[in-house]
Amino acid sequence: LKFSLVQEAHKMVREANTKQAASEKQLREARGKIDMLQAEVTALKTLVITSTPSSPNRELHPQLQSPSKAVFRKGHGRNKSTSSAVVSAASQNVTPEPVSHERKEVDSILFAEFQAWKESPTLDKSSSFLGRIYREDVGPCLDFTKQELSALVREAVEQNTLTIEPVASQTLPVVKVSAEGCGGPKKCALSGLPRTCKHRIMLGDSGNYYYISPSCRARITAVCNFFTYIRYIQQGLVRQDVELMFWEVMRLRREMSLAKLGFYPSEM
Repeated sequence: LKFSLVQEAHKMVREANTKQAASEKQLREARGKIDMLQAEVTALKTLVITSTPSSPNRELHPQLQSPSKAVFRKGHGRNKSTSSAVVSAASQNVTPEPVSHERKEVDSILFAEFQAWKESPTLDKSSSFLGRIYREDVGPCLDFTKQELSALVREAVEQNTLTIEPVASQTLPVVKVSAEGCGGPKKCALSGLPRTCKHRIMLGDSGNYYYISPSCRARITAVCNFFTYIRYIQQGLVRQDVELMFWEVMRLRREMSLAKLGFYPSEM
């Protein structure tokens, strides 16, 4: 009888472990989908923000296009009802833009590099446009104290396989490497400094989690936002005037520079 009870107990434990592993896998997949959707929302917000009373975005307001152009227009009609709602909301609930005292002037060299890249967009860093951004922004922004881990993070960001998730107070990390290398809730794995870490990252499907400080998270997020926008341009999802696209790239570059210098939002 005791042997049977022990067998039954082992069976129950195995089933519980299997269910837990399946649940954790589903949770990771769901969080990955959420990250993708958040990136899409950010890109869509960028498109909506560029539509102002003085300079309406003709992709969001097809009724403003000339009849000849409207005939040949081929849009991404993924959800016509949603698109109509966006257009309606943008046209009815127009709010004045905040007054900005910042002045801008296009740098002819940077703009020429961007235009040349946009003719045949690629993620190959050998292009003058991306090569410069790698040297001046991406590289420095992802250059952390722990060089080996920094290289892995950089590779995961480039391949779009890095996951960032909040750390639940009751969650224990599932790690396959030394705890020292993964940091902890009170130690950042990238800087090696004692910091309160509210987030952790996973590189690909390795199953290893690394705790990161708010500052390191801001730096990684800034680079990821840049690559997300670049990928959207490459895939033809951004329908804007080339100069507007250029200025969005410059804004994202500025975010990387600020993050590298240690500035980050309080909600990080």
